[in-house]
Amino acid sequence: MKKILQLAIFLLTISVTGQNTYLHCGKLIDTKNGTVLTEKTVVVSGHKIIAVENGYIAAESSNDVVIDLKTKTVMPGLIDMHVHIEQEFGPKTRLERYILNESDIAFNSVAYSKETLLSGFTTVRDLGGTGVNISVRNAINRGKIDGPRIYTAGKIISSTGGHGDFTNGAKKGLLEDPGPEDGVVNSTDDAKKAVRQRYKNGADLIKITATGGVLSVAKSGDNPQFTIEEVKAICDAAKDYGMHVAAHAHGDEGMQRAILGGVKTIEHGTYMSDETMELMKKHDAYLVPTITAGKEVEEKAKVKGFYPDIVVPKALAVGPQIQGTFGRAYKKGVNIAFGTDAGVFKHGNSGKEFGYMVEAGMPEIEAIQSATVTNAMLLNMKDEIGQIKEGFIADIIAVNDDPTKNISTLENVVFVMKDGNVYKN
Repeated sequence: MKKILQLAIFLLTISVTGQNTYLHCGKLIDTKNGTVLTEKTVVVSGHKIIAVENGYIAAESSNDVVIDLKTKTVMPGLIDMHVHIEQEFGPKTRLERYILNESDIAFNSVAYSKETLLSGFTTVRDLGGTGVNISVRNAINRGKIDGPRIYTAGKIISSTGGHGDFTNGAKKGLLEDPGPEDGVVNSTDDAKKAVRQRYKNGADLIKITATGGVLSVAKSGDNPQFTIEEVKAICDAAKDYGMHVAAHAHGDEGMQRAILGGVKTIEHGTYMSDETMELMKKHDAYLVPTITAGKEVEEKAKVKGFYPDIVVPKALAVGPQIQGTFGRAYKKGVNIAFGTDAGVFKHGNSGKEFGYMVEAGMPEIEAIQSATVTNAMLLNMKDEIGQIKEGFIADIIAVNDDPTKNISTLENVVFVMKDGNVYKN
């Protein structure tokens, strides 16, 4: 009797909501429980999933749409926790800082956003740009352009001469001493002001550069660049505004300061020690590995002239390390959140990250969970995205093979639905 009542309520629901979409799924990944289900029908109405039923349910109305995915594996839209939606790094990137207008950056971002969405990533965390990224997010939210759901840090926060100081390598007179509004801080007061400025500008979260970096025009790629007090001031201020903090970090000392200061995610983590791994577990911090970016910078560093000379030795040193560090961290039980650093490499290729994670020892289903339920939780969206479940937002993708058996299939997403709208079929 109870089953009949539930079916009646379901049929009543779909009859009053107008056109519905029925997805007939050969396989469906239950990301919460880590299992693969078979022969399911997902019913979408508007931007929400209203039912997940056993078997292939027939449409109730001639207005309804049926999409045949019986030979595919269906799963929630993927979430990348580290992208740069404004750029795609190349030999001219440094020059472009001085010759591109904000409108140029915006138009470039339109293409990058669409590539990202069509590759199956329906949500991303953008970790730094010129501030145009905030406008790109807004344009997507308003339906003006196609792209993933974006959570953006706006401009990153650095210290003078640090990895995020965009005046590094510039000639005298070109913003020689930028301040908190531009994302450069040198005290706890500066740190608080920079966070509040980002909140004012419309950022969703905060990104800091806790250590030196690979692609900045500066000598060190791993030295610590904030004091613990400065990191703590940033994290405390961010908490006041409901924002979490992500920290770019290659060097171990900078990572430890970031974790002790309250940072939630460590990006890259290249030279992470066993001690720091234990610290991450103790403080419930997450590693965002970005292995694909490490592979890319190592490869491109071997191409003469692709990077400035000062970048090459850093890229050759850091690139080979990241995957191994990830493997060690995973085996030690460090929390892992999927993220790629897309923009350092070509947008649309983020699916490669899954293969590198599996290659380093992470089981396929756990890699998938890191890009769905884990990241949804970190974005405070665990009850809305990251699962195919009744009441959740209809972010749904499909691939040709079962990724729990062939992880490389995630490099070729063949169906994309976001917010109930089909973008690729």
